[in-house]
Amino acid sequence: MAPQWARLDADVDSQLRRGAWYPVARVSATEIVVDVNRHHLAVPRNLMSLHATPPTAWTVVPRPRAATRMPASWGDTYAVCPNCRERSRLNDHPAHLRCQRCNGYFPVAWNEGYLAH
Repeated sequence: MAPQWARLDADVDSQLRRGAWYPVARVSATEIVVDVNRHHLAVPRNLMSLHATPPTAWTVVPRPRAATRMPASWGDTYAVCPNCRERSRLNDHPAHLRCQRCNGYFPVAWNEGYLAH
C-alpha cells in the first residue's frame, strides 16, 4: 500500500487531535487504522478524511466546545502544524506560520473550511 494520511473530519470526542494528520497503517471498508505515536488506533472510516499525500499547510481548527487544555487567549480558532501536529495560536490572519516545535514554515489553509460542515 502506498503511504496515506488521515485526519479526524468530524466534531466528535476522540484520542486524535483535531486538524492533525496521521500516517495510515491500514484501511478497511469500516475503519481507518492510524499510527499515533507508534501505536495503532482504529477510527470509524466515516469520521476520517483520507489523502494520498502528506499535508503541506496549517489546518485552521475551530475551538472545541469543551476545550479544557487550551488557553482561553487562543480565541475561537487555532492552527495545527502539518509536520509535527503542534498547535499554535492564530494572531490576526497570517498567510504563513513558523512552528515553534519543528521550526517548519508553512502556509495557513484559511480556505479549507475544516469542520465547517
